Amino acid sequence: MIHLNNITKSFRTPSGPKVILHETDLVFPGGVSVGLIGRNGAGKSTLMEMIGGTMKPDTGSVDVTGTVSWPVGFKGSFHKELTGAQNVRFIARVYGVDTDSLLDYVKDFAELGSHLYMPVRSYSSGMRSRLAFGVSIGIPFDTYLVDEVTSVGDAAFKRKSRLAFMERVKHSGAIVVTHSMAQLRKMCKAGAILEAGTLTYYDDINEAIAVHHENMGTDEDE
Repeated sequence: MIHLNNITKSFRTPSGPKVILHETDLVFPGGVSVGLIGRNGAGKSTLMEMIGGTMKPDTGSVDVTGTVSWPVGFKGSFHKELTGAQNVRFIARVYGVDTDSLLDYVKDFAELGSHLYMPVRSYSSGMRSRLAFGVSIGIPFDTYLVDEVTSVGDAAFKRKSRLAFMERVKHSGAIVVTHSMAQLRKMCKAGAILEAGTLTYYDDINEAIAVHHENMGTDEDE
């Protein structure tokens, strides 16, 4: 469970303050996949960073029950001079999971072959993304933070990623950001709309999508 406890967050801009959330009190229930929906610039990424603990609200607190992942697929935390395998082992030790089991999972999932034992600095962006997704989904969390989870790799790998994610959330919750309403329907049960500093929770993802379209003045999936 994730409780946004009376949170306010804003940024200064040349045209005045940009309010992301204003005195928001809302609960993301445990074990539920929630699609986080909002127009571009609404503050979805900022909210995900506050939930993940990398950004603080101006006032209020984020109270978490259980474990929360870093953004699934985030590739910015690897040590470039270490090999992919060494990075995997290091992350496994940090999160208290079996190093050999996680390495075996990533080896099978990421399909990097011998590159897994080469320095990450030699990887292409796509290879780093595959490594990052494999590590992210290879560690069991109570809640996964997901930003465009199916955007990694070719069509076959995107499908593999989506299926792996769906398997994980059979036993975990998730907060998912994606521009594809079709993907949200497949991946999420509930929805939360961030609009003009207000976050509203809907038990039905289809209802949330319908409200979003009304907000945007559209009648088709983005």
